[in-house]
Amino acid sequence: MVMKSTVVCIVALALLGSLCHAQRAVGGYKPAGPYQKPARQEPVKQQPQTAQQSKQTFERPLTWVYPADPTPDPAVAVPFELRLPVAFATVAVECRESIAHVEAKKDFFGNGQFINPADITLGNCAPVAEDNAAQVLIFETELHSCLSTLTVTEDYLIYSFTLNHNPKPLANALVVRTGTAAVIVECHYPRKYNVSSLPLDPMWIPFSAVKVSEEFLYFTLRLMTDDWQNERPSFQYYLGDIINVEAVVKQFFHVPLRVYVERCVATIVPDMNSLPCYVFIENNGCLVDARITGSSSMFMHRTAEHKLQFQLEAFRFKNVESGMLYISCHLKATSTLHPIDTEHRACSYKNGWKEASGQDAQCGSCEAHGTGGNQGSLGQAPGRKIRDVSQNDVFEWEGDVTLGPIPIGERVVA
Repeated sequence: MVMKSTVVCIVALALLGSLCHAQRAVGGYKPAGPYQKPARQEPVKQQPQTAQQSKQTFERPLTWVYPADPTPDPAVAVPFELRLPVAFATVAVECRESIAHVEAKKDFFGNGQFINPADITLGNCAPVAEDNAAQVLIFETELHSCLSTLTVTEDYLIYSFTLNHNPKPLANALVVRTGTAAVIVECHYPRKYNVSSLPLDPMWIPFSAVKVSEEFLYFTLRLMTDDWQNERPSFQYYLGDIINVEAVVKQFFHVPLRVYVERCVATIVPDMNSLPCYVFIENNGCLVDARITGSSSMFMHRTAEHKLQFQLEAFRFKNVESGMLYISCHLKATSTLHPIDTEHRACSYKNGWKEASGQDAQCGSCEAHGTGGNQGSLGQAPGRKIRDVSQNDVFEWEGDVTLGPIPIGERVVA
């Protein structure tokens, strides 16, 4: 019995050992020594793939380029001859027995412009009468009155008078359109013969000079000939002359442009903010010179949208000997689709306010704004252009242009 139990145990142990050996063989486990804990494996990070880029290509190459700055227009040979003023006999004297009778034409300088009777005196004596039919001012004085001087020669007694023309500024402006003049009038009385008269004609040469203006950017101001066909070769003018000025905006865009002269000021130096100054266009295109001084200054009727022409009657600043003028204007251009309104107009005064394009209703505020015209500045660097796109997509360009120097000479009176 004991033997049987022993045999059964040995057989059981043999079967159990065979089973364990089979499990080790299947798992591949072959211990080479003491048991060791397997090493931990770190996870492998995968590198992101780089995005592939490619340059976009076009079926046809782009050919548009930004337009280059404009080049100056070529000089044109203009047949022009400066008309120098001619001395006119506008003063006459009749030497009577005890008085001198002097007559002076209202057209004192022979340029078609009448002088103010309050601006002319014989010595310190005002005119005593006025012939409206002949447009003549009459002076009568005793030989020893009106600051006369007596010169005694061997053969004559000579009484000399000075006919003084001293213009006052027009209205409340600082400008004058006639020059100062002094005409010496003499009465010669023979010491041994009858009375005779012999006026003395003064002679002087007015100042003259010629300079060339400078153009800035896309806006230009030019002096034009009388027929408006060519640029005027000479900058010389005389009191009473009409100065033709043309403002132009260059057409470099497919949108047609209309130019406006918003404000203009005349000075004696290139600085538009200097004094004295005379603002003759203000309030968004109101040419107030004719309204202030009664001149013939005006805008011309528009012949092209990108051009605007105006006439200015020549003047000088009171008590300024040089006679030089600089004209500085603030120009503005908009699309022709933008209508003419109270901020975009060209208004002149001639028996009422008239607009250069016929839109007279837009000139109503010119009168309400007043006719001061002495102070103010343009307030923007010369020649800088600014484009402003409003909510209505209206293109607007602005810039300042200075023209000069323009010498204004005085006319000779005989």
